[in-house]
Amino acid sequence: MCVRDESIALSEMIPEEQKKVLDAWQTSARYWEKHRALITRMFAPLTSALVEEARITIGQDVLDIGGGSGEPSLTISSIVGPTGSVMYTDPVSGMVESAQAEASRQGRTNIHFKQCSADKLPFADRTFDAAVGRLSAMFFLDPATAMREVLRVTLDGGYVSFAVWGPKKANPFFSTITDVIDQFVEVSAEDPDAPDAFRFAAHGKLAGILEKAGAKDVIERQINFQIEAAISVEQFWQLRTEMSETLRGKMARLTPAQLPTVKQAVADAAQRYFLSGAMSFPAEALIVSGRKRSILVDTTHGSAPQPHGYHQ
Repeated sequence: MCVRDESIALSEMIPEEQKKVLDAWQTSARYWEKHRALITRMFAPLTSALVEEARITIGQDVLDIGGGSGEPSLTISSIVGPTGSVMYTDPVSGMVESAQAEASRQGRTNIHFKQCSADKLPFADRTFDAAVGRLSAMFFLDPATAMREVLRVTLDGGYVSFAVWGPKKANPFFSTITDVIDQFVEVSAEDPDAPDAFRFAAHGKLAGILEKAGAKDVIERQINFQIEAAISVEQFWQLRTEMSETLRGKMARLTPAQLPTVKQAVADAAQRYFLSGAMSFPAEALIVSGRKRSILVDTTHGSAPQPHGYHQ
């Protein structure tokens, strides 16, 4: 079986800021594993949009940056088939372990694994046909460096595509609970450039970084869809408060007496998104894509692009 774990230890070689982010995601990893099937269904429209924008087809070698609990790597592995491959990456060991276990359960033999950060990719130049990141770019410590790295390891002319959330107000799946809890806890001023789910919600923000990194034909597409699942309001509460480190932190600051009041207020606010025993939240995301610029090769000196791929 070709599914491999080629992890590297990051804890001793990363800035303290990034370590805090990684520690939070390490705690979240077990909950993303717990709710794996539900999350896969809820965010499937984003996976489909990424595959479409990156022009992913059979036989390609694709890089997944910040693959979380396994998507979109698992979906892409089916598309590229046995003649292609997927290189899953994530800086969080718990996510890598979860994704690898699921790949093994599904019998995926064309996915490889690396524990690494997007701003320091351990791959040679021009290795992958395409690169994607689903809901990961918002948490890059250094987005500009990460974009340059992604372009570096992509083949000339290859596509890179990232899915990020649109404005918070357009995504009540997130705001329904946070808006209520924020009435009960002190909320500090947010740094718009700090790692956060809505870091790149402003139109053109991530596209500008990708273009400045050297990508050509950069486009931004807004995608509106429904986050749907056959769950109750109570199950929604559990899902969100377990998935989100931010919510877990805020919940810890509530008193036992406040909790029932908060839960009831959330249930009242969320009720309109739960009809006939199912959840359906409107959602808005941005798909930001570009292409690697071709680099002219000086053949008089015998230089040429190196072979790419991870077929073994």
